[in-house]
Amino acid sequence: MKLALLSDLHANTRALAACLAHARESGATQFAFLGDLVGYGAEPVAVLEQVMALAAAGARVVRGNHDAAAAQAPAQVVTAEDLSSQWTHAQLPERQRAWLAELPLAVPVGDALLVHASAHEPARWEYVDRAPLAQRCLDAAQAQWGARQVFCGHVHQQQLFFRGADGRIAAFAPVAGVAVPLTAHRHWLAVVGSVGQPRDGDTRAMYALLDVAQGRLAFHRVPYDHAGAAAAIRAAGLPEAFAQRLERGR
Repeated sequence: MKLALLSDLHANTRALAACLAHARESGATQFAFLGDLVGYGAEPVAVLEQVMALAAAGARVVRGNHDAAAAQAPAQVVTAEDLSSQWTHAQLPERQRAWLAELPLAVPVGDALLVHASAHEPARWEYVDRAPLAQRCLDAAQAQWGARQVFCGHVHQQQLFFRGADGRIAAFAPVAGVAVPLTAHRHWLAVVGSVGQPRDGDTRAMYALLDVAQGRLAFHRVPYDHAGAAAAIRAAGLPEAFAQRLERGR
């Protein structure tokens, strides 16, 4: 069985479609969505329709910070993110808002944990982007859920951490398309990147594919119509910076 791990879709239907197609062509039969389904992008209703349909068919879904903000929009607009949340909230029908609000913050799957940000106090939305934070995340996942592996997003870049027999955390940047064996004697934390808003200077969408039977994880980059997604943002009247992020990949 192959499980596609997709995070930070950010209301980008073009990127989602490209990643789903690539995952299915690569043998994915199950799907997990690691939060931030909406926010920034111009097509939140369409994205949620797809994810909700997959959830009804068995996909796992966790809540991200943008999902929480869209379900209950901020009372005041202080940042561009607040503006995005208010706009998204207004676009969504009540059933989609309610669905987002009820999503769990973390979902255990066997000896793995799915979470948007960190297993350490998930609602704090901590960015796991360096070894000490990966250590804290893995400690919490093991203590609270008995999990040996953690799969998360939030950072908008792809990264892999592991804890060896000596207890130390090591990190390396994965190579797209090259599967990594998740050996049983180590604890692993995979940051799967962003489907809908990459921030590493590469416009291609990101996701990861886990071969559960073989214990191998491959990170992927998928080209999509990012110019069309940027145009949709402009047409919706959302901040210009959101469109430029897609065009620049950062």
